Amino acid sequence: MTRLKVVHGGIIPLLRGGVTLWMTRASNALESKTATFARIGRVSLSILFYPPHPLAFVGILLRKEEASQVVGVYDDLQDLKSSLSYVKAVLLDAEQKQEHNHELREWLKQIKLIFYDAENVLDQVDCQTLHKQVVRDYGTPKDKVGRFFSSSNPLVFRCKLAQQIKDIRKRLDRVAADRDKFGLQVIDVDRRVVHKREMTYSHVVESDVIGRAHDKEKIVKLLMEPSLDNNAGSKHISVIPIVGIGGLGKTTLAKLVFNDERIRESFPMKMWVCVSDDFDIKQLIIKIINAVTVSGTTSADALVPQQTLRDMDIEQLQYLLRNKLTGQKFLLVLDDVWSEDRAKWIELRSLIRTGGDGSKIVVTTRSHSIASMMGTVPSHDLECLSLEDSLSLFVKWAFKEGEVEKHPNLVTIGKEIVRKCKGVPLAIRTLASLLFSKFEINVWESLRDDEIWNLPQKKDDILPALKLSYDQMPSYLRKCFAMFSLFPKDFEFQTGHVLSLWSALGLLPSPSKNETSENVVNRYLSELISRSFLENVRDLGTSYYFNIHDLVHDLALYVAKDECLVISSDSQSIPKNVLHLSFIEFDLFLKSFKPSLLGVRSIVVPTKQEHKGIGANNEDLFPTWVLSCKYLRYLDLGDSTFETLPRSISKLKHLRYLSLRNNRRIKKLPASICNLQNLEELNLYGCVELEALPENLRNLINLQRMLITTKQSVLPESDIANLCSLEELDIYGCDNLESPFVGVKLPALQYLRVMRCKNLKCLPLDTHHFPQLEKFVVDECGKFELSDGHENMNSVLRCFELEELPEWLLNMTSLKFLHIWTCPRLLSLPSGIHRLKSLEVLRIKRCPKLYRKYQPQVGEYWHQISHIKHIQILQ
Repeated sequence: MTRLKVVHGGIIPLLRGGVTLWMTRASNALESKTATFARIGRVSLSILFYPPHPLAFVGILLRKEEASQVVGVYDDLQDLKSSLSYVKAVLLDAEQKQEHNHELREWLKQIKLIFYDAENVLDQVDCQTLHKQVVRDYGTPKDKVGRFFSSSNPLVFRCKLAQQIKDIRKRLDRVAADRDKFGLQVIDVDRRVVHKREMTYSHVVESDVIGRAHDKEKIVKLLMEPSLDNNAGSKHISVIPIVGIGGLGKTTLAKLVFNDERIRESFPMKMWVCVSDDFDIKQLIIKIINAVTVSGTTSADALVPQQTLRDMDIEQLQYLLRNKLTGQKFLLVLDDVWSEDRAKWIELRSLIRTGGDGSKIVVTTRSHSIASMMGTVPSHDLECLSLEDSLSLFVKWAFKEGEVEKHPNLVTIGKEIVRKCKGVPLAIRTLASLLFSKFEINVWESLRDDEIWNLPQKKDDILPALKLSYDQMPSYLRKCFAMFSLFPKDFEFQTGHVLSLWSALGLLPSPSKNETSENVVNRYLSELISRSFLENVRDLGTSYYFNIHDLVHDLALYVAKDECLVISSDSQSIPKNVLHLSFIEFDLFLKSFKPSLLGVRSIVVPTKQEHKGIGANNEDLFPTWVLSCKYLRYLDLGDSTFETLPRSISKLKHLRYLSLRNNRRIKKLPASICNLQNLEELNLYGCVELEALPENLRNLINLQRMLITTKQSVLPESDIANLCSLEELDIYGCDNLESPFVGVKLPALQYLRVMRCKNLKCLPLDTHHFPQLEKFVVDECGKFELSDGHENMNSVLRCFELEELPEWLLNMTSLKFLHIWTCPRLLSLPSGIHRLKSLEVLRIKRCPKLYRKYQPQVGEYWHQISHIKHIQILQ
């Protein structure tokens, strides 16, 4: 069976086998970052808009020397900066208040549009700078004369830019003048906020809960086990985290445990505290003291009036708390924890350590990182309900007792609705409640066929529950998350997908020293994973594969609705100010309505596997649609079937990403494509009929990632070598290629992958040719010979036929990732593999002889690899 995986937006069939060697420099992927900036060449503008929080952070940095040298409009830019700063001071406050004020929402929308226009104007500075550099380095006298008489003439450009900046400043000043009527306050720090939810409580009717008996027993068992001292003479309180997305029933499960008879008998003191969004130590102490009192374990004369507690300082409160807990065996439930401030948690933990032996804490949270920070035992990850339990819960909430037997036809429809809920109890209850005591079949069918996010929402519905997690995200992560709305439900994402999109749209900060863009993206994805927003996550060491739950996808649609639009057969028009378009049906490109697409920044055609190869095929696509998108940054035309690109594609001078992956008809690219100086990624993966890469690739001076398939036997190596920003090169299906890059140096290349190049014989893998190379992948290249620069100059790496790995592998002391797949003849790993102290990830798949020998704990040679941090061996 063919295996498929997605890399950088392409579908790669892994028909045979391969070995992946990934060497990386040390990097701190978890290092905290400053604000996210959209890199605009010599002028950097940071803008993050997203409804219902359309402007999360705005800032502008002007590099005086370079800006003034490039365009000579520094004074105008400084004036714009002053106007931006004037508005920025109150935007965070406006963002938090706008959901409850329609007029304020409209004001923010106006601000948003002005800032997007400002970004487009400033982006022209980048375009002009890059164009000037190309003309200087590679231009002919004719090019330079032509530039003088064109709109790129520095004097003409400077005058036009200055006027545009003045116009934007005037618009901004007019709108900003209205800020005072909203009573906005200056907020300098972008703190994560969360809407207040109902305070939880400890009572629950056990018969109302379905499908959680097994979970309850596991938590009870952990609570009944004796606590282990972490060191001699030190109190150790076990902390048991319950983790899951909003709506799964974490609080309900904690209530079941809290009220279990065995727990009552085992813990004479019980306290239930709803933490919610505010992990304020003083308030938590007061809540715990109140919970102790309510539990009945304190005598009446020890009751402390609420006002008295509020009047106490932190020293008095902590003394009172310690006095109440000392020597008492207690159970404390901290429900709905959001704060990742470890210092606060340590402070609280130290205060409650005076409890008696065997005291326990149960924490409910949506964040795996919080669970890891607080927990002393592995987290209990709450699973979705089974279909059977989901249906039982649905019936319980949709019908009165005794009614269900009278309406079997409604139960059948209800089962279809339940499937859509994917086992999330809160979603099930929400939909079932809407149908309570309604017996019209058309009502049920309408609900079945509708989207949850379109339903009338109340504070207890599923979207607000999920949105609590969204609101708690830092501002830089919110817009990144919203981009998931452009892809269909059940889409399998990979790090490369989001890297391409987020980078093209300016949502990523520049990587720090010893860090790559991929590291930054994986850090962002790790944050989303910790917040339970991603599911089916597979961590491959250097990248993630994942899906998002349908309800989370609905949330992305909801928060992105004003600026992201998924075009379907039901679409009647395209809103004037939409920024990002996704076409889920291929024949919708040239629908009859005539949209205004001037401001569109993204066009996405996210193909599913079953639709592969039947993409946009009309040659009028560009004149009608794409070329009207003057400020387009991201253009994904994967699986398209048109045969040519027009020369006029060079007009898309703001374009950062262009994909024609898996276009099996295109034979030639226009030379004008090399005028896209802003282009960061060119994806020609799977363009099997492409006769040659265009000339003058060297003009793509901003290109960082390139994926190519071509019939050429010789690549334009000198051009590629002059791509000084090129970090990743993926060569796929180039059957005529034999020995590329001999004598050519690729100074910035960090990642080289060669796949299914059947006649490829060698690559000069040494520090002279690839001084920055960190990762090298070879797969299905049957004639390939790997030169290591040492004694074994011709060690053959032949994937499917591979029987042993070369001993020189042990000299690769910086090797961090070793992936081996589908090598059925491979007998063993090098005996000295334990010497690879830097090796962190070892993945072996479909290597039956290795599976038996290196199986964890029981394999004959397990001891040789047991030191490796992450090991995955699959049959």
